[in-house]
Amino acid sequence: MAYMTKLKPQQLNVLKGKRLILPHIDIELTERCNNNCVHCCINLPEGDDGARCSEMSTDLVKKILTDAAALGCFTARFTGGEPLLYKDFAELYLFTRRLGMEVVLFTNARLVTPELAELFARIPPRRLVEVSVYGMSSATYDRVAGKEGAFEEFCRGIDLLLHHRVAFIVKAPLLRFLKDEQAEFEVWAKKIPSMVRAPRYSINFDLRSRRDDHAKNISIARLRATPEETVEKLSHSASYLKQMGEFCSRFIGPPGDKLFSCGAGLGICVDAYGKAQMCLSLREASTVVDLRAVSLRSVLEDSFPVMREVRATNPDYLRRCARCFIKGLCEQCPAKSWMEHGTLDTPVDYFCEVAHAQARYLGLLGEYEHAWEVDEWRKRVERMNNLTVA
Repeated sequence: MAYMTKLKPQQLNVLKGKRLILPHIDIELTERCNNNCVHCCINLPEGDDGARCSEMSTDLVKKILTDAAALGCFTARFTGGEPLLYKDFAELYLFTRRLGMEVVLFTNARLVTPELAELFARIPPRRLVEVSVYGMSSATYDRVAGKEGAFEEFCRGIDLLLHHRVAFIVKAPLLRFLKDEQAEFEVWAKKIPSMVRAPRYSINFDLRSRRDDHAKNISIARLRATPEETVEKLSHSASYLKQMGEFCSRFIGPPGDKLFSCGAGLGICVDAYGKAQMCLSLREASTVVDLRAVSLRSVLEDSFPVMREVRATNPDYLRRCARCFIKGLCEQCPAKSWMEHGTLDTPVDYFCEVAHAQARYLGLLGEYEHAWEVDEWRKRVERMNNLTVA
């Protein structure tokens, strides 16, 4: 069958200068995964029948995608869990491409079959597939993935993508027991034809986003890079100081008491059960909307704008985060606060310490200073910018 990507009339209107309502949509097809990674914030067992029965129907996903296209959406990102576990993944993939959308796929590649690889080659997603890599040997990969034989299946999936010339990139968690394989991983990654840049690493891992496993949260916290390790990793990039100079000139400054100073709620994320979320990580009940009852347009134009106006009331947040000029360096946000504390406005000490370590490395803070106590922060940012330009 001949295949050609077509833009829908409403997308053409966007290109003619009309307002783009929804540039992209994230859809978590399932929380189930065929891995049980030591650092994962969301996965449920592959055979979790309760989760499977509660997942969105194929028809509902198609309706959400159709509504997204009507709002000018160009890109759909399928994630999970492992999205290839979703029973009608191939059907949804074709449906999305026929709507004229590009597809971003997050996968561990273990479930890539000859049929799927051929499909991706015949009807390309138009965006790079993103494959997570958990080790360069069966000993390390299977340890991270928590599944015996996982590495062998991963290798088979990668070989199929390469054989069918499906464009993909790789990324990895930066775990201490993978450190000895990092150089090997980066050499291997350079040989992938579609790798246009160095691999990305996850390093400051999120806790369980549904607050459903206290024991695993303790384990994840132990796997996180220390503030010092984070700075060491970031500063290895030759362009780090220049990039941070540009970043700080745009995003440094106290945020005040408004909680959502990020992009949450400007786009839309859909969880595996049909709930619209402001971001993929924020699952607190008052911030999600059931798409079986409310339209995408209403969520974007009515629900999320109201949520984005929420103000902090926690005295500790108001004393620290609201006045902190390095908030732009900090991963503290309502989603992180929810995962860590079950509230939207409780400071997360770990992310605070990581941000302060970066600020001290950049010369924005002295050794014992706290950023919320600094008044002349603009002068410090200007001085740092002058140094990075020089």
